[in-house]
Amino acid sequence: MGLRFKLDSDVLPLQAVAVFLMPMIDSHAHLDSADFDGELEGIIERARVSGISRIITIGTDLESSRRSVAIAERHDAVYAVVGWHPCTARSAPADLVTPLLEMARHPKVVAIGETGLDFHHRPSQPLDGSEGEDEIDRLAQERVFLQQLEVAAETQLNVVVHQRDAFSETIERWRPYAKKGVRAVCHCFVGTPEQAREIIELGGLVSFTGIVTFKSADRLRETVAGMPLDRLMVETDCPYLAPVPHRGKRCEPAFAREIGQTIAELKSIDWKVIEEQTNQTAMEFFRGLRV
Repeated sequence: MGLRFKLDSDVLPLQAVAVFLMPMIDSHAHLDSADFDGELEGIIERARVSGISRIITIGTDLESSRRSVAIAERHDAVYAVVGWHPCTARSAPADLVTPLLEMARHPKVVAIGETGLDFHHRPSQPLDGSEGEDEIDRLAQERVFLQQLEVAAETQLNVVVHQRDAFSETIERWRPYAKKGVRAVCHCFVGTPEQAREIIELGGLVSFTGIVTFKSADRLRETVAGMPLDRLMVETDCPYLAPVPHRGKRCEPAFAREIGQTIAELKSIDWKVIEEQTNQTAMEFFRGLRV
């Protein structure tokens, strides 16, 4: 027997639930992940049934970006972001601008990324205290980040930013491009209210994952509660960081609704307001996105 949904004492098949749900956008997913191999059609259908109208799938290198574009081509509900993740910056080609500019011309590419800086995942932990390998990696990340900011400025697309243990460095490299009109969303945000305000002052956004549903994330939940409603988005970052009550399982776009509902609870507002506003924010940020 299929899953059922109870509404006003009437029991409906799950396929009918979406009729009663306001459409919602998962602003950051990795649909090209091997975790979804052979299941993508079902995952996108489950998202649709759950009321997720659009999914932004994010590239992490050139091949991942091409796969993301191909998925977007095959599915009306999916849009793509193309870029190179900082954790593999050392393997990026010297010229990242040319291939990204080519992909960015695709009508379903709506931003550049996932880019940024990550100084948490150090490539070495040398016993002699040398920082040589880490410095090489840091410089590679900065080069790749700046190239993607250049692509964003040239294409008038915004950037999806990953940062970990590199907040001030990330902000300083983005700042000159913010003055040129390049907006950034700091995805999977787990920072402080002060950091969120700094991003907002530069015209940026923050995006929250299933971490907001974790009872242990007290500081983050305080940040969420104080966020301006029009400066945040909802994301799953699937297949990672499944929200409660799915924690520990593979995450997927259908779970975005639990994240939105938790944000609504933390802000003491109706969850439909969260859905309506985050949809509007996503459509303004991801240029070319249509609902």
